[in-house]
Amino acid sequence: MFIFPAIDLYEGKAVRLYKGDYAQMTVYSENPIEVARDFKKSGAKHLHIVDLEGARDGTTPNIETVCALKANTSLFCEIGGGVRSMDVVDRYIGAGVDRVILGTAAVTNPKFAEEAAKKYGSKIAVGVDIKDGYVAVKGWTEKSEETAIEFCKKMQSIGIGTLICTDISKDGAMQGTNIELYKTLSKELKMQIIASGGVSSIDDVKALRTLEIYGAIVGKAYYTGAISIAEAVEVAK
Repeated sequence: MFIFPAIDLYEGKAVRLYKGDYAQMTVYSENPIEVARDFKKSGAKHLHIVDLEGARDGTTPNIETVCALKANTSLFCEIGGGVRSMDVVDRYIGAGVDRVILGTAAVTNPKFAEEAAKKYGSKIAVGVDIKDGYVAVKGWTEKSEETAIEFCKKMQSIGIGTLICTDISKDGAMQGTNIELYKTLSKELKMQIIASGGVSSIDDVKALRTLEIYGAIVGKAYYTGAISIAEAVEVAK
C-alpha cells in the first residue's frame, strides 16, 4: 500500500478544511513546496493535491503551484479539484502531473470521464466523496441522488482504474477511518482504491494495509503531528 501525503491548496497555501467546510479552514503552511519536500525526505513517493478553490468553483487558480510542486519534488503527483473539462485535463497532463482526479464532473457528466479514460488511461482517476451513502459534489456542498456503490461500479465499467474514496463524515475529524466502507469497496470492485478521510493514527494505516488496498491519503493527521509520514510509509509497505 502506498501512502499519499496530502496538500490542500487555497490561495497558494497548504490548508485543511474540517468536514469539507470552507468556513472551518486552517492554514498550515504558506509554502506548500517545503511541505512536499519534507514528505519526500520522509520516504513518500506520492503526493495527493487538491485545489480547494477549484473544487468549489470549477476553476484552476492554483495550477502554477501544482506544477511547481511536481517540478520541485519529482514525486508522483495526483491533482483533483475543479477538473471539469478536457482542456483542464490536458493542461495538467501536459505540465507533467502524473494523475488527474475527476470529481463532480464524473458524476454530472460520465461521458467526460469515459473520454478522459480513453485518452489518458491510468493517468485518470475518479474521486468519490460519500455523504450518508450517496455521492457528494461541488466541494461536498451538494448530495447527488446516486449511491456510492452504484457510481463506483459505473466508473469501473467505463474504464476508470483508480478510485479515491472519501467518507466526508470522517474527513479532518481525527476519529479514525471507515474500514468497513473500504472493505466493502475492495470486495465489490476491481479497481485501485485509495482511502481518504479520517486516517488519523498509525493503527488506521495498519488496518487499511490488511485490506490490501492500493493507497491511503494522510492529511490532517500529519499536520497535527498525529502521524509521522516516515512511519506511515514503513507500516504501509
